[in-house]
Amino acid sequence: MSPAQPSPAEPPKYPPVKKSDVVDDYHGTRVADPYRWLEDLGSADTKAWIAEQNVATSAWLGGLPQREALRERLTQLLDYPRTGLPLREAGQLFYRHNSGLQKQAPLYVRASLGSEPRLLLDPNTFSSDGSVSLADWSPSPDGRYLAYALSEGGADWAEVHVREIASGTELPDLVRWFRFSSISWTKDGGGFFYARFPEPPPGKALEAELKDHQVYYHRVGTSQAQDRRTYWRPELPRYFVGAGVTDDGRYLILTLHNGTDPRNRLFYADLGDPLKPNVDAPIVTILDEDLAELSVLGNAGSEFLVRTDLDAPNRRVVAIDARRPGGPGEWRSIVPEQAHALEGAALAGGKLFCHYLVDVQSRVRIFSLGGDEDGALDLPGIVTVAGMSGHASGDELFYAVSSPLLASTVFRYDLTARTSAVFGEGRPAFDPGAYETRQVFYHSKDGTRVPMFVTARKGLALDGSHPAWLYGYGGFAISVTPGYRSDLPAWLEMGGIYAQPALRGGAEYGEDWHRAGMFEKKQNVFDDFIAAAEYLIREGYSSSSKLVIEGGSNGGLLVGAAITQRPELCAVAIVHVGVLDMLRYDRFTGGGAWAVEYGSSQEPEAFRYLLRYSPLHNVKPGTCYPATLVVTADHDDRVVPSHSFKFISALQAAQACDKPVLIRVEIQGSHGYRPTDRQIAERADILAFVAGELRLPAPDAPTR
Repeated sequence: MSPAQPSPAEPPKYPPVKKSDVVDDYHGTRVADPYRWLEDLGSADTKAWIAEQNVATSAWLGGLPQREALRERLTQLLDYPRTGLPLREAGQLFYRHNSGLQKQAPLYVRASLGSEPRLLLDPNTFSSDGSVSLADWSPSPDGRYLAYALSEGGADWAEVHVREIASGTELPDLVRWFRFSSISWTKDGGGFFYARFPEPPPGKALEAELKDHQVYYHRVGTSQAQDRRTYWRPELPRYFVGAGVTDDGRYLILTLHNGTDPRNRLFYADLGDPLKPNVDAPIVTILDEDLAELSVLGNAGSEFLVRTDLDAPNRRVVAIDARRPGGPGEWRSIVPEQAHALEGAALAGGKLFCHYLVDVQSRVRIFSLGGDEDGALDLPGIVTVAGMSGHASGDELFYAVSSPLLASTVFRYDLTARTSAVFGEGRPAFDPGAYETRQVFYHSKDGTRVPMFVTARKGLALDGSHPAWLYGYGGFAISVTPGYRSDLPAWLEMGGIYAQPALRGGAEYGEDWHRAGMFEKKQNVFDDFIAAAEYLIREGYSSSSKLVIEGGSNGGLLVGAAITQRPELCAVAIVHVGVLDMLRYDRFTGGGAWAVEYGSSQEPEAFRYLLRYSPLHNVKPGTCYPATLVVTADHDDRVVPSHSFKFISALQAAQACDKPVLIRVEIQGSHGYRPTDRQIAERADILAFVAGELRLPAPDAPTR
């Protein structure tokens, strides 16, 4: 390793930021919002602020001697072939594959397992800088067409195009304002169902509030103006709709979600002859109330196989007969609720592959459609199953596996031979043999037992001397499981420890675990995270002076709350695309959909608890905050960047010590998308920021 280097001697010089006299009245409580002007993302003032902040941050990062060595190491760590989960249609295999440092993974097709791949679509040709991303793709069941969605800067908004698979000919079809939707073809390959929003006001696409999600059917070769509206509930403007055609092409399944609430309403339409589908078939109601999660896995004849948490917080699988749906009490149980959470399930080859989390570790058990257990997938230790793909009438299941020390590997399970073989393997330039992942448990403030995975060098001395990186999320019933991240090997080579707890608010232990971190119970999530940090310090893994905390989106809220509640707890905080203004989050883009998770300041009771933890409103002048890097992007239309802009402005004004508090605004980036070169640049900047503050050496870049 290269010798440790100090961080820049002088604290950064922050650009001056104007304040306004805006004050809001919330149910009799007056709350100042001096940086409200930064919510106008298109204004000249906001653009100038972004440019000035990026100049200040670049100057600081440019003075970190570890930066270039880290960029070199991360480049090497990403320079390996990696394959996405394949999808079989019309006998052909479709999958994405990155040769190493391509900005985006192209889409390939194979005629069979053993045949040579053929390049079908290269998203790198759509923009020289990777700013136009391939957001989604779907081949038609007859193998004639490919529908694919492109997004500028990786934004949630996308446009759908169609091309012929055999010839590569681009068709004139264009579907706009596609968002929060899949592309689901009818069996005849004549067209597809999708969901869209109305066109937003000019210039406001990245910030306009989302309402009136609607399902349409697009027939290939026609204009979008001719698309048929299939489903819309104008009396429920904040609900999101979903549409998907069953594997056999007989039924259209429709779902209706109140924002991000996992509970949904369920409907279907009988399309009749799959090769001559009646896309105007009447909609039949199965359940029209927000009672439980109802996720249709597929169908066996007229029976829908549905994963649900109805009367089963850990979830189960039931059968609903389309001919006589009846009420929930009449649904037939297939796979009863188990002791562990049913994270996901797939129907393939007439079998149910049920993915359970056993203390947050993936286990996949196989069941017949009658509910009899019929074996399990052989998984290698502490791993995450990141996805499963198969057809009800097929003879195979593809699944992807990863762990903190295992890059994503795709397997094909042969249902006839009952064996798995590697389909696509990732081997970065890293030897994991010197490291290990272990699971520990600790107790939160209220005594709740919380699991955490810790990855570190084998034989680690628990003497408090090691830098530790604590990552968390805790929300929206999203399970955070032990998986691979491309920058982790570099951190381990720097002597670091990586820790990842399963906080309440997720679904690692079912819906009860999720609900224990919602609304007025959100503080439980922050307490779980703080207790994880205290455990690492108490047990000798690290110390406050060597602890890094990180989270993104809802996890950015988590980190923002942690540093405003316990600023002395850590040395460095990394806040990605965070939800940081809890009083106004629901006024922009899809933010209104999160009120079913957080509550809204428009409600007096919710206002009181939101104000208590909202990071923006709990920044206190005269406080020494940890070195903080806020990371966002100008095309983030999910968590608008004004959250980050306002928070860092308040933090810079309040900071009472020389620890830097900076913001990095990615241009032509979004909530989660970065082309490979920008992923490397961003993660190198973050690691260099951490290394500079903790006085760590950069890793030497070994050869393969």
